[in-house]
Amino acid sequence: MFLTYALSFVLALLIHEGAHSLAAYACRVSITEFGFGWGPKIFGVRRGNVEYIFRALPFGAFVRFDLIELQTRPLPQQILVMMAGVIGNLLAGLLPISPIFTLMNYLLAATNILPLYQQDGWKCGMLMLRGLLKRKSSGVEWVFTIAGSVLSLVVIAVEVLRRFA
Repeated sequence: MFLTYALSFVLALLIHEGAHSLAAYACRVSITEFGFGWGPKIFGVRRGNVEYIFRALPFGAFVRFDLIELQTRPLPQQILVMMAGVIGNLLAGLLPISPIFTLMNYLLAATNILPLYQQDGWKCGMLMLRGLLKRKSSGVEWVFTIAGSVLSLVVIAVEVLRRFA
């Protein structure tokens, strides 16, 4: 049973980061790194301009974009690139593969859409704030980061208590 959950989670991670990569490609934003896992680098392979890296702890994945290129794109394209992982997981969750696969995709989408620091929802919120204000504002960004994180943690806590208490 654990192996099924673990494999479904890994597949959901790869779908999530793959969707970011496809959106970046469609918007002509370069990707420099596609990583699986966290911690020390075990090995990497370079294909074209992208380095595919495998790290020691298999609990995450990431895509490293050329941020300067991303920031030159229109705001809707920036948001698409940032939200593509969530969209990919929501679509993958609709596939009739297994209930565990669906659960892993929906959980990954739900946790990434929250405005927790460095999650996709937070990054998208920062893009929208900067677009709305037409500039960076440290004060507004700190308020968004702290309020978004606190509210996200409250929502998670309420849901956990509601389901398990």
